[in-house]
Amino acid sequence: MDVNLKEAEWLNKPVVWEATETGLSLTTEANTDFWRETHYGFTRDSGHFLGVTVVDGFTASVRVQGEFRSLYDQAGLMVRIDENRWVKSGVEFTDGERFLSTVITDGKSDWSVSQPFKELEDFYIRITLKKGTMRIQASSNGSIWPLLRLAPFPKVSHYFVGLTACTPERGGLDVRFSEFSVGAAITTDLHDLSS
Repeated sequence: MDVNLKEAEWLNKPVVWEATETGLSLTTEANTDFWRETHYGFTRDSGHFLGVTVVDGFTASVRVQGEFRSLYDQAGLMVRIDENRWVKSGVEFTDGERFLSTVITDGKSDWSVSQPFKELEDFYIRITLKKGTMRIQASSNGSIWPLLRLAPFPKVSHYFVGLTACTPERGGLDVRFSEFSVGAAITTDLHDLSS
């Protein structure tokens, strides 16, 4: 399916941003985040998100570049139903390192991190959603895609999918997204890591 980020819709638009059909550059605002309740006890729906409407059975992917150096600096893909049901996955800086981070939220947030590779200032992330199953993968080169998460996700008539960046502890993170695409859900075997 054709997507054009110039026609996408913002949730919490930053002051500084520029979109092309398949890319986005932005500078984050301070105190931006998506989170619901777990551990910290607060709810935040203030992160930057530029998304398009899609139906079930899609794979979305994007290349992410940035200098993630402060606590909770983050950027990647988001799939959103509403403020209570969403997923964000990408890079996040925590405990002094960059990790691949996934937060799945259905009322409350569930956070996991992993490091299948450490080169996380320039990487690819993709999310496939089909028939209530979400498959999240990342790649350092766009060719080999290790699995980050396989999880259930609610089945609804449509979803919002797109690019997200947040800086809960500061502002001023420059993030570049490129090669954004949304197409039919990939059908490769779960253990086939090729593109």
